[in-house]
Amino acid sequence: MRHLVALAALSGCFTAMAFAQQPVAGASGSREWIEQSNAFTNQLLEVKFQYAPEDGSHEGLARFDERISRPTLADQLAEREQLTAVLARIEAARPGVSDKRVLQDMDILRGAFDLKFRKQDFAMRREVPFLNASALVFEGIHVLLDDQVAPERRPAALARLRKYAGVDAGFRPFTALLKTRELQQIAKPGVIYPSKGEIETELGRNPAYLDGIASLFRKYRIKDWEGPYRSLKRQLADYDAWVRQAILPKARTDFRMPAERYALAFEEYGIDVPPAKIAAMAHTAFAEYQLQMAPLAVEIARANGYPSNDYRAVITQLKKQQITGEAILPFFENRLHELENLIVARSLVTLPDRPASIRLATPAETAQSPAPHMSPPPFLHNTGQRGEFVLPLNIPSDNGGAADPYDDFTFDAVTWTLIAHEARPGHELQFDSMVERAVSLARALYAFNSTNAEGWGLYSEYIMQPYEPVEGQLLTLQLRLLRAARAFLDPELQSGAVGPAQAYEVLEKDVVLSHAFAKEEVERFTYRAPGQANSYFYGYTRLLELRRETEDALGAKFDQKRFHDFILSQGLLPPDLMREAVREEFVPSQK
Repeated sequence: MRHLVALAALSGCFTAMAFAQQPVAGASGSREWIEQSNAFTNQLLEVKFQYAPEDGSHEGLARFDERISRPTLADQLAEREQLTAVLARIEAARPGVSDKRVLQDMDILRGAFDLKFRKQDFAMRREVPFLNASALVFEGIHVLLDDQVAPERRPAALARLRKYAGVDAGFRPFTALLKTRELQQIAKPGVIYPSKGEIETELGRNPAYLDGIASLFRKYRIKDWEGPYRSLKRQLADYDAWVRQAILPKARTDFRMPAERYALAFEEYGIDVPPAKIAAMAHTAFAEYQLQMAPLAVEIARANGYPSNDYRAVITQLKKQQITGEAILPFFENRLHELENLIVARSLVTLPDRPASIRLATPAETAQSPAPHMSPPPFLHNTGQRGEFVLPLNIPSDNGGAADPYDDFTFDAVTWTLIAHEARPGHELQFDSMVERAVSLARALYAFNSTNAEGWGLYSEYIMQPYEPVEGQLLTLQLRLLRAARAFLDPELQSGAVGPAQAYEVLEKDVVLSHAFAKEEVERFTYRAPGQANSYFYGYTRLLELRRETEDALGAKFDQKRFHDFILSQGLLPPDLMREAVREEFVPSQK
């Protein structure tokens, strides 16, 4: 969804209707406050899906499936006007609200849209965007052509394809709308162009998206797609050629964001400390994690007769035990079951009866999101869809050459912590719990940021580490080391304190990543999502502090399973609101 988020910054949003969260089976407590809160959030969603129907499709709302977004300035301004009017109505209703949780949700909505508008103002004033048409179209099609989408909805992908190609009456080609919007920004004085590295890398990977679109139509046996696809393919090729001619020559050779924009990114990702402070915290943690890794590496080297007991050499040896081909998915599924057994045996968190889902990424999905990730389920109209742990195995070339392979995700020792983070007790449990429990839409959709989401993922690795074999513990610390490295490399790259070559050296030598994984990381720091990489370390740090504070408050009455269940029941609350909920609700209930 990264590409659609970028598009939404310049286009608008989405149709008028009310959306109700699905009833939660077995949810305890009154839902009255949730219904009151959702009534406010629904007003904003009514506007949202009018302008981004692709997002409506992702949320399971079939009435948007044949529609597409219009990335025009007029749509953007119309959406802003409508959202502002809705927010004013919500604020006017505040005196009549008495429930503290509803008031918190109103604050969440106000804060989310205040940030959205400030980011939008900066983009309108200062930025020429790189709107990657191939990536945007692929996502719009993929959201309908997916195994978890009901078969009767999938044919709508053809109607969407025809509109993207502009072959239906009343529709201009999607690429023409993008070009017009970018030209409007180019015409403004003093604007900032995207970085050269971003444009060249993404354009080089666009063939993966084109192949991915065709593969989806073939896989799901959609008829009569070939003609519109040929037209769209030509348009996308012409658009890429135009980008190379009109934008690439003016692209920045310096990837660094303006300080104002980087500060907005920190805020967007939920980080409320300055970049220099989080970098200093991360450097200290990096050294501490290396010290913790040393005795584990010695133990593993001794047991296996490795020639060196340095943690770097030991991880390199463990990586040689690669799982390949058809053995990958069964191995991951079996490891997931082992983790689930540990979770139950150690009473760490309540697990649902249903299984978790793991699958391999397609080449197009890998181009879109090169790292292992959780694809979340729909929150609005969920008819049984679940989050999926998606595992990429290589990173597409940016010059048409061979794919760059990873060796970081498919060996025995790393699967413990990788599955703990992305599946259980990590993101899969986190996101699917919000569908199954009584969580307001504001907390599921608008409180979301990387700090409160990724903090839980990294914390999940932490709570599983003591029960893993020594090899799994070492790799858990290796990936914790990576999160610390992210939290100082990202701000130091943006400040100019280090360059990409130094970042590669840290990532490949000290963190022991493959070049493919290090490349994905440097792309994240420099153009994919500057600021986001800090959120793992920061969210984990805040959650660990909250646990220790709660243990101190409850003493012998602290029960980690109840604590973890409570955290998950709150949805994606920011750290300060989560701390308030734990102090005012959880701690008194346990006492």
